[in-house]
Amino acid sequence: MGLHTAAPQSYRVSTIDGYIHPMPEELTTAVELAFRHRVRHGVRKPHNWLQLTRFAAVGASGYVVNLIVFAVCVHLIGIDYKLAAVAAFVVSVLNNFWWNRHWTFRSQREAHPVEQAMKFFAISLVAFGFSYVVLVSLVDGAGFPKVVAQAISIVAATPLSFVGQKLWSFRA
Repeated sequence: MGLHTAAPQSYRVSTIDGYIHPMPEELTTAVELAFRHRVRHGVRKPHNWLQLTRFAAVGASGYVVNLIVFAVCVHLIGIDYKLAAVAAFVVSVLNNFWWNRHWTFRSQREAHPVEQAMKFFAISLVAFGFSYVVLVSLVDGAGFPKVVAQAISIVAATPLSFVGQKLWSFRA
């Protein structure tokens, strides 16, 4: 499966007819900005702040779904908290992918949904791995209540997830 990227279109004003025409790609130049310049440029765009707000809203819904599934698995069904974390992750990541694809990053939907889903789940697995380590450390190492530790671990992994989803899964 190849990457689906569209080259930016450059334009020129024709001296013959006065209309704007696409410029051939071989006559354009692309410059890769340093990471800090990309970040500085990105924070100035209101669209990025809207995406962050939407991502947070989707994340909040996923957070609630995750904690409900986790609490039900641990307290009502009696599943070990480590397995409950995996079950809660699966349910919440499906919720989050659907909402992020159809609402948060909908302008980047030209990518194939399966390719986008694989990227989304890869980033989510990395974030889950981090949150799982935090969860186990808080429960087994620090003696936190399981649901409280789960809540903290999700919050700790959220920035990692946002950056990965924005820059790779739903890259414009």
